Amino acid sequence: MSSDGMRSARSFAIIVIVHLTVIVLWQILVDAFHVPKFILPSPLATLKTLAAPNYAWLSNLAVTAVEILGGFALGAVVGVALAVVFCWSPLISLALLPLFVTLNMIPKVALGPLFIVWFSYGIFPNILIAFSICFFPILLTTARGLSEVEPDLLDLVKSLRGSRWTLFRKIQLPGALPYVFSGMKVGAILAVAGAIVGEFIASERGLGYLMIQVQSSLDTPAMVMAVVLLTLLGVALYGLVLGLERMFVVRDVRLQQ
Repeated sequence: MSSDGMRSARSFAIIVIVHLTVIVLWQILVDAFHVPKFILPSPLATLKTLAAPNYAWLSNLAVTAVEILGGFALGAVVGVALAVVFCWSPLISLALLPLFVTLNMIPKVALGPLFIVWFSYGIFPNILIAFSICFFPILLTTARGLSEVEPDLLDLVKSLRGSRWTLFRKIQLPGALPYVFSGMKVGAILAVAGAIVGEFIASERGLGYLMIQVQSSLDTPAMVMAVVLLTLLGVALYGLVLGLERMFVVRDVRLQQ
């Protein structure tokens, strides 16, 4: 195994050990202090809810996953595309970027009832809420990355009579990739929050909907299990972005070396 592989394996092992330690301490403390289950269930009591068919974990998990992935994918595509447009046209950037900043100040919770009026109930309004939350960081970081080009490289491409497309493909886009993935990592976290905000406001399916349903009966183990599954969805999406970043950014760095 290479040195990079050993470092990655060691880092992964440390992360797993820390998480398992926290879970074990959680179980020990709940048992030692006899904490009521409706206040804080133990990890074992939380896991037992997975076997109960009345929660429909798989279907609710699938709905929330579609909302998160849909909102994140839409935010990534639109954010990167608009950043490219802003890079190519300073006039459009001057006209629209302040508008997007203003729109981003709108509390996203306030958009939920409006989306329901406009698009009714279902997955689509929740995708839009997730999109509205994760879109702006991707746009902003990508636009910054595309604009931060070394003047010497610009002069070199211009002296060689390179076209704007050549400048974008060879200089701006590769240089902006770290910024793009930084925005996407932030967007991955925000997409989870956006989907749950939509489900809390009005939804008929999903993990957020399930949490609202079991809250009235103080079914805390099910609520905690829903939070755990949401966390796992967020971790999976974040890990996907990290994998893509290593695939494109690290590979480009190695090719340049």
